[in-house]
Amino acid sequence: MIEEERKFGADDAFHLPDLTDRLPTGGTVVAAPPATLTATYYDTPDLRLARAGVSLRHRKGDSAPWTVKLPAAVPGLRHEVSRKGRAGNPPADLLALVTAWSRGEALAPAAKIQTVRHAYDLTDAEGTVLAEVADDAVTVFDGKAVRMAFREIEVERKAGDRALLAAVAAVLVEAGATEGEFTPKHVRALGAAAASPPDLTPPGDLPEQPSAADVVVAAVRSGVGRILAHDPLVRLGQPLEDGDTAVHQMRVGCRRLRSDLRTFAALLDREWVGRIRDELRWIAGVLGEARDAEVLRERLQHTANADPLCPVDPAAVARLDEALDARQQQALANVDKALRGPRYHALLDLLVDAAREPRVAPTAAQPALRLLPRMVAKPWRRLAYGAKGVDGAADLDPLAADERWHAVRINGKRARYAVDAVASVIGGPAAKLAKALGKVQNLLGEHQDAAVAADTWVSLAAESPGDTELAVVAGRLYERERASIRAVRAAFPEAWAVAAEPTRTRWLP
Repeated sequence: MIEEERKFGADDAFHLPDLTDRLPTGGTVVAAPPATLTATYYDTPDLRLARAGVSLRHRKGDSAPWTVKLPAAVPGLRHEVSRKGRAGNPPADLLALVTAWSRGEALAPAAKIQTVRHAYDLTDAEGTVLAEVADDAVTVFDGKAVRMAFREIEVERKAGDRALLAAVAAVLVEAGATEGEFTPKHVRALGAAAASPPDLTPPGDLPEQPSAADVVVAAVRSGVGRILAHDPLVRLGQPLEDGDTAVHQMRVGCRRLRSDLRTFAALLDREWVGRIRDELRWIAGVLGEARDAEVLRERLQHTANADPLCPVDPAAVARLDEALDARQQQALANVDKALRGPRYHALLDLLVDAAREPRVAPTAAQPALRLLPRMVAKPWRRLAYGAKGVDGAADLDPLAADERWHAVRINGKRARYAVDAVASVIGGPAAKLAKALGKVQNLLGEHQDAAVAADTWVSLAAESPGDTELAVVAGRLYERERASIRAVRAAFPEAWAVAAEPTRTRWLP
């Protein structure tokens, strides 16, 4: 669940104004009985969760007293997940959700907060709750002693739109409330230590004339951030807002970081790079099994429905999907096991350390424009050589031809990631090359997906030799996949010619 709210400070003299005129015609403000909420927040000794904007709490009286709140991309938005459970015993799945920040470190009670809440539902004429306003008197305890007290107003969006939140905010500010930065109660309660920087160092902005080290460090930090940001979303198993999946994006993050470390290895400590790349290869492989099953299930439906005038037997398609579902569930179980294990916790430590203190060689202090084009040229040349080599792939048997195209796809990813990493420094030509390589990569990805799917349909049918309907459907799906492959190979020369135009590549030595 995504939570969206705005917070305001208020003193004892503040009186909540009438908000009725900010509601649609017929809307009302409905007061709830006052409630006393006692919450215990859990964290590591060095407050890793609080410093990262994450919380795990137990709040007495809630039907699901355990809640994790995770930061979202937009300030004021948070992912919220609640579970039932006894006090003092955090649910295992919620502990797992904060692993990217705790990195396996034990959690213990860090703050106890009591809130006396006066809540008001803002409803429309039909009684639908558009937003909730909570007037909270907050007391922070140190043992039994009161350490701090403050008043806070929260406005949480429910079924209403953001315009309503803005309108309510304007009225509250006019009445004397102060809108400040989005600071959770427990962070205020824990004090300055909780407000210090998180363990994960963000990329930051590049200087006007960056060194090679500046660019490489930004690439490393961006890659680490992408992996860790998708860790809890993989565990939740929910689709992303754009329809993509967290498994896919976390795997992409691993691959991109491995590729960047390879491209810029000459500017980094080689032993350090090797250790990180080895561990990233391991977790990317685990994620890859789940992603492959995910892609195959999506592709099965797409290919089966590709020709509505010539449908395939839906029962046979369902049997194929059942087999793929079993494969996917096992792969996801393997992902869950890996993400809960000590090897992954050690990898998280390695990645956080890599973002904090990348081991950059002294030569990386040279200007980025002097060093990086030569380094990006290496994966580009490998791609260009392979792209020319597929011209003769038609003379090979299908398996060998597919493998040659797959090799081009791998080199295409490396070249695209390398160009992406330097595009902001190089400027227009590099950005145009990155865009063109994206289109090339889409074609090569379609080729690989179709080739894998074609072999999968045949192999699954072979596991049920007496199922003639399944064999027929698998054969028809196979032919459709091979038709997709032929279409990709026909379209590839034009897409490659665009990418290889001198206007896009002249900056590469």
